[in-house]
Amino acid sequence: MSITGAGSITAANIAAQNNMMNQLNTLAQQLGSGQIAQTYSDLQDQAGVALALTNQLSAINGYSATASTVGTTLTVAQSVLSQLDGASNSIQQAVGGQGAFTLNGNGQTTTQADAATQLGNILSLLNTQVGANYIFSGSALNQPSVASESDILNGNGAQAGLTQVISERQQADQGTTGLGHLSATTSAAVVTLSQDGTPFGFQLTGVNSSLTGASVSGPTGSPPAITLDLTSSTVNNGDTVQFQLTLPDGSTQTISLQATTNSPPGANQFTIGATPTDTATNLQAALTSAIGGLAQTALPAASAMAAANDFFGDPPQRVNGSPPDTSTALVNGTSANTVFWYTGENSATPARQTATAQVGPSMSINYGMRANEQALTSLVANVAVLAATTYSSSDPNAQGNYQALSQEVAANLDGPQGTQTIDDIAADLASAQTTVSNAATLNTQTQTTLQDMMQNIDGVNQNQIGEQILTLQNTLSASMSVSARLAQLSLVNYLGPVSG
Repeated sequence: MSITGAGSITAANIAAQNNMMNQLNTLAQQLGSGQIAQTYSDLQDQAGVALALTNQLSAINGYSATASTVGTTLTVAQSVLSQLDGASNSIQQAVGGQGAFTLNGNGQTTTQADAATQLGNILSLLNTQVGANYIFSGSALNQPSVASESDILNGNGAQAGLTQVISERQQADQGTTGLGHLSATTSAAVVTLSQDGTPFGFQLTGVNSSLTGASVSGPTGSPPAITLDLTSSTVNNGDTVQFQLTLPDGSTQTISLQATTNSPPGANQFTIGATPTDTATNLQAALTSAIGGLAQTALPAASAMAAANDFFGDPPQRVNGSPPDTSTALVNGTSANTVFWYTGENSATPARQTATAQVGPSMSINYGMRANEQALTSLVANVAVLAATTYSSSDPNAQGNYQALSQEVAANLDGPQGTQTIDDIAADLASAQTTVSNAATLNTQTQTTLQDMMQNIDGVNQNQIGEQILTLQNTLSASMSVSARLAQLSLVNYLGPVSG
């Protein structure tokens, strides 16, 4: 029979205890992490499935983070658009409700002074940042969207601002005679109204006549002209003639003149003379006077608006040549001689497509914005033209000029039918917000599903683990107690007393 020594038994116990200690460590890690395994290899045949689920969960978490960031950007953008729309409505109401024409020390009305303040607010809103990103700069998120109010209005060094561009354009539109490049002449009993062929000032677009016996033609030719031949006419009291004109900003005016037997004639009338030639001479004088009146009221207002459209165009347009009143063409402004008001990215890519985001496995959105979109450019241009123009209290035509400009601004802020509005931009972003919201909901549902699947593979029952730990601790405690007693045994314990 073989006898196993106490040392061998103790070594076996110690090995068993080490094994139990390793089991306790593993169970403690599982209890702390809530996972069966710390590495994929520990999952054995479930490792591939667990890895795939982890990758999917990581991707969904990324989509959720993107959706949250984009959602914040869209919320801020909607707030900005709402404030811009409010500024537009405020200015429109102010110019629509004309009060007394009173100029301050800067030659502006209260409405114009308010417009300057509004312009600063509008430009600040268009330079809104979310984090470090300028949200109205297209894809150039690190660049401010627009130049400063001072640069836009007053220029920067050699770069002309809106005020200078307006001045040059008004000189070009009025021409050397101050009649908007029109001239009315007579030859015997024939009256001719002609333009000089430049793109500035008034453009002839039509004529209507009820002058008895008069022969009317035009506008025809190059440059265009309208002729009224009164040679065979018998013009009667109350007969009229209307000349349709197009102004620099595309608006229209009609000069309507009425024949009268009174001498002198009243406003917008001409006296029927003793002969057709006399009548033609009187008509020519009345027509010249009417053109001169429009050239001092409606034309400067339309010219200022045209200059604003030129300045805020892409690229900006400038009157070519000096002095401006002799110019015959426009030319593109350059960064060396003109302030470029929009300073963000400006490619042919549609604005919304300048920022894209994938907010779900199969959901992506376009949510880019540019400050130079049509609706925003129109708002800035119309507010800026009010802020840039000034009047002289000694100018008898100042009030008429200002009222004409106010009417133009009010009509433009109302938005011509078929053009982009701020509401259109807001609607695009609202659609993107809906997509983001739907994606966030779907992502949350997917996260829950994936986490449940991972729990089934890698998760632990903490109650069961606790019971296993308690059992092992008890077993380990008993084993260690036995090992301690065995370690104290020796041969002397087994021998009886020695006899003498």
